Amino acid sequence: MPRTQLASRAYAAASVNKTTRQQEADVFRLVIARLQAARLAGPIERVRALADNRRLWTTVADLLRDSNNTLPAETRAGVVSIGLTVQREMDSDDPNFDFLITINKQIAEGLSGNP
Repeated sequence: MPRTQLASRAYAAASVNKTTRQQEADVFRLVIARLQAARLAGPIERVRALADNRRLWTTVADLLRDSNNTLPAETRAGVVSIGLTVQREMDSDDPNFDFLITINKQIAEGLSGNP
């Protein structure tokens, strides 16, 4: 069985007892780990980590803009605003990985109930 299938099955099994918020925090932690590893790595690793972060924040923004989202409008707008700041940083010529990691950590902690 390919490694990706094994990893997918392991994640599915581990996720059964986790809340949606815990699973969302895990996704942020995964991207944080990739950003941390890429911070001092070569350009290909940096581009890949930034692409992962971009996909994450694009998805977050899409979910928050959904009219069926039950979060308060003020909370959704605040997180969308943070996402736009993250996007601008990633679009800069030399993205600040420490900034991106810090923002993602704060979101992950908030999702985990550890603000």
